Amino acid sequence: MKAMILAAGLGERMKPLTLHTPKPLLKVAGKHLIEYSIESLVSPGITDIVINYAHLGEQFPKALGSGDKYGANISYSSEDDGPLETAGGIINALPLLGDEAFIIVNGDIWCDYPFEKLVQNQKAYESSLCHLVLVSNPEHNEHGDFALDAGALSEQGEIKCTYSGIGVFHPQLFSGLDVQTMRLKPLLQKAIDLNKATGEIYTGDWSDIGTVERLNDLSNRLSC
Repeated sequence: MKAMILAAGLGERMKPLTLHTPKPLLKVAGKHLIEYSIESLVSPGITDIVINYAHLGEQFPKALGSGDKYGANISYSSEDDGPLETAGGIINALPLLGDEAFIIVNGDIWCDYPFEKLVQNQKAYESSLCHLVLVSNPEHNEHGDFALDAGALSEQGEIKCTYSGIGVFHPQLFSGLDVQTMRLKPLLQKAIDLNKATGEIYTGDWSDIGTVERLNDLSNRLSC
């Protein structure tokens, strides 16, 4: 099972730190933020990893190399004309991801999610176009994104949770789409309408590193 870490964002809310460093390469407790995700993926044997980049992208190969030091094989998907948004970035990287379902991880999160669970349940996702890991709503997204109805993803429901930035996606979700700037939400809605979108709720430790304050909070916690 392959994985892709989304790392092409501009990190506007993290300025001035991101003026010279891409957000996933910012240091957290002495380590690049993205390294935590790489190590978490490699631990259960997910070693083929694609990383997309745009803003200051040349820094990623310099910092992470080919992945040897993590026991991984890292490939890079460049978005030379600027970030393509989430769906566009995935479409651009499809030649590197193959024909089977793959894991997506946002490059600006920290989470202790056990990725071996996605590997063990890989066959269960073959009939779905996407499977999202949801978490409790943080203060900056108090209304949530999606609800679950017997494991099926829905945009309707009294209790909604937040998309964690971790999921499993099938290449068919992006079938026939050209490389272009494209958000992920419309494609998720398509999968929901087709009853081919599932999800789960994770109650462990998760942080969306969208501000300098959250970056510092996480660094302090991991340094203890």
